[in-house]
Amino acid sequence: MTTKMMRAARMYEGGKPMQIEQVPVPTIRPTEVLVRVKACGIVPNLHNILTNWKTWFPHLPLPQLPAIFGLDPTGIVETVGEQVYDFKPGDRVYVNPARYCGSCRACRAGNSTGCTAYTFNGYFGFTARSPRMFEDYPYGGLCEFMPAPQYSLVKIPDNMAFETAARLGYLGTAYRALLKANVGPSSTILINGISGTLGLGAVALALAMGVRRILGTARNESLFQRVKDLAAPGRIQIHTLGEGSTAQWVNEVTHGEGLDVVIDALGPGAPAESLIDALNGLHRGGHLVNIGAVAGPVPLDLHWLMDNDIQVSGSAWFTTGQGQAMADMVESGALDLSFFEHSVFALDQVNDAISGIENRNGGFGNYVICP
Repeated sequence: MTTKMMRAARMYEGGKPMQIEQVPVPTIRPTEVLVRVKACGIVPNLHNILTNWKTWFPHLPLPQLPAIFGLDPTGIVETVGEQVYDFKPGDRVYVNPARYCGSCRACRAGNSTGCTAYTFNGYFGFTARSPRMFEDYPYGGLCEFMPAPQYSLVKIPDNMAFETAARLGYLGTAYRALLKANVGPSSTILINGISGTLGLGAVALALAMGVRRILGTARNESLFQRVKDLAAPGRIQIHTLGEGSTAQWVNEVTHGEGLDVVIDALGPGAPAESLIDALNGLHRGGHLVNIGAVAGPVPLDLHWLMDNDIQVSGSAWFTTGQGQAMADMVESGALDLSFFEHSVFALDQVNDAISGIENRNGGFGNYVICP
């Protein structure tokens, strides 16, 4: 019998271009589906993963090279395993890359994010067990077909383009943080890095969740008005990072009321001082959730945190159920993602997409590979 082949982008060495090769179309296990990839998001951090990861974060495993990367795949279900219950060929899906074992104590308790083998399929791992998970799931999204466990699939509605759905990773990271902080119609929140990839997703979701008032910080003033225009006049206000204290600005614009929540979406290169400055804008009982991974130690005044009942937490990724909730919000019209500017590349252009993503228009730009 002739083996069916497909094209895949494979990386052989960090910092070197990916190579487009012919590889066998993968087989699927009984609880998996085979997805024909229609779009795969190129995340802004992918260049760092491919070039600097082993130097910067040697404790976080990468897949054995050569490897097929690709974090945010979307596509159409081609075939289903015999133990798949709720999906059929032709279904439009997003594949959540979060892989978990299902058998450790955290998984059995329903906390899949706490899995002792938690791993991003097609990206990087979090634990000493991640190398085994990479062996079990060697296909990321930068190829024509990929297997996916049924627990990873989000059904996406007809009014959500595959290119838009390929942004669910960053959107979901912001969504889980907003849920963790219990935001709602009575909340005043601040998004550190509001015009970036994570920050802009947090804006869209905060609006969909009915947040009363959204404050933000950013550096690229050319994008400020575009961000503000996502809501009614006055609902979004933005402070320029580096031009005076964020906490003092918050105090002024809220007339001393302060913040319920800070979503810190600043990237690893941002100084800790920016996070601390935003933290100081919280009122009693406030909560800062970090999703941008400000690198290095962050000095915290624990006495102040204790006295004011302040929470500081990190939030990693999102569950498939939360992904489905976002897709359902798009279907209903509650979540408007029409502001994305898609830059579409063929699989053969993957290296151009990775190197060119630095030119994206802040969080508005969405770089995707369509095999």
